[in-house]
Amino acid sequence: MEAARSGRGARKGGERKKSVTKSVKSGLQFPVGRVARYLKKGRYSQRVGTGAPIYLAAVMEYLAAEVLELAGNAARDNKKNRIIPRHVLLAVRNDDELGKLLAGVTIAAGGVLPNIHNVLLPKKTDKGGEKIPAASQPKA
Repeated sequence: MEAARSGRGARKGGERKKSVTKSVKSGLQFPVGRVARYLKKGRYSQRVGTGAPIYLAAVMEYLAAEVLELAGNAARDNKKNRIIPRHVLLAVRNDDELGKLLAGVTIAAGGVLPNIHNVLLPKKTDKGGEKIPAASQPKA
């Protein structure tokens, strides 16, 4: 029945088993093997455990998915079908946690958040047309 095997479980001349990547085993889209290689090549430590590249790839995949989702929402708000760096910047800067994480990062061709300082805005007027004194104006 089992003609492909020939003693001691060896597969010398038989068909090779289809290889399954670590990314597929862990259910990730990001390349676990490449992350492991970069961790080893980067000399961040003397040894790298088996779970470390899987965890790191999962974290990077989650962050990428989060940024892409928010950037897609920003693109849809601007009635565009394509995400551009401006949408990525709007997504990152309008989110509290991503804004903290990427506080010192400059996104090329992203521009800045639209913001007008309160001092530069025109003074609010009363219903009768009179200007409200600055001391009694509500702070916005």
